[in-house]
Amino acid sequence: MARQPSSVSKIRASRRAFLVGGGSLLLGGCFGIAGAGSPGGDPRASMSREPTLLVATTRRPASPAGEAPFFGPERGTGLTFARARLTPPATGLTARVSNIVSGGWQVAGIDDVISRDAADAFARAALGKDVLLYVHGYRETFESAAASAAELADGIGFRGAPGLFTWPSAGGTFDYAYDRESAMWSRDALEELMLTLAQSPSGGRVHIVAHSMGSLLALETLRMLRGSGGDRAMARIGAVVLAAPDVDIDQFEQAVNRLGPDAPRITVIVSSRDRALMASQRIAGGVARAGAAERERLTAMGVRVADASAFGRGILNHDLFLSNEDVRRVVQRAIERAR
Repeated sequence: MARQPSSVSKIRASRRAFLVGGGSLLLGGCFGIAGAGSPGGDPRASMSREPTLLVATTRRPASPAGEAPFFGPERGTGLTFARARLTPPATGLTARVSNIVSGGWQVAGIDDVISRDAADAFARAALGKDVLLYVHGYRETFESAAASAAELADGIGFRGAPGLFTWPSAGGTFDYAYDRESAMWSRDALEELMLTLAQSPSGGRVHIVAHSMGSLLALETLRMLRGSGGDRAMARIGAVVLAAPDVDIDQFEQAVNRLGPDAPRITVIVSSRDRALMASQRIAGGVARAGAAERERLTAMGVRVADASAFGRGILNHDLFLSNEDVRRVVQRAIERAR
């Protein structure tokens, strides 16, 4: 029997249908990207040749093991490694309609689940390659986060090892507090993974793309990595792209100041029309979020800024780095610079 689209896929597809849209202006900003290469998938890219994702997670494995949803919203006992096999989106004349129904990329199964020395297992799997590590945001299931990671890697034509760090998001609209605390609880595990990758003899670089609440997790972990691994570890970190960061602007500034010389490697994608961040700001008592902050304040911190306010005509405009080609090109160019 053919596998029916899960509720996660339906929700994800509906959200993507609302968010897809664009503008005609280039995201030039302070680091112009006019004339950049095509942001579309490179036929030589890893996801095109082998639709497999390296996964590091602090989620508890679902029961029965190895079956959907594969990993649940509960917190696990530590870091777990797995390989996720994915099914690519449909192609052809009916692809657009089909992908709206199915949700595009889908997780077909997981292999090689390892809980002991999971960070080492991840590093061995990526040996000799650059890593694109995606850190998802609030209200994401394992399956929706994996689909986003695959969509990102394929969309920018990444030719290294596509990876996902997924933390125990409950996947619900009213679970903001649980998600935020689960993200912060996962800092030690993400630091362990980054430090292990930095110490790997492969020579590859680790490029980090974090979205929304995942940006807080990534930023705080980079602060920890700077302290535990020093210059040697940070030298292995390539591009750091924070897309629509749901981070208190004062906390963001404090973290960037602590990173010091590492700040220029950070690119922040902002939008004044991001309705998800507007809602988050209300929850936070009116404190501005970094993803909707004034450009001047961010650039004064030494980070790069790409303003996506002119793009997107959807309801939320919160994941334009996935749905809009021009915004996605920002990620592509950041990684190219870091090489």
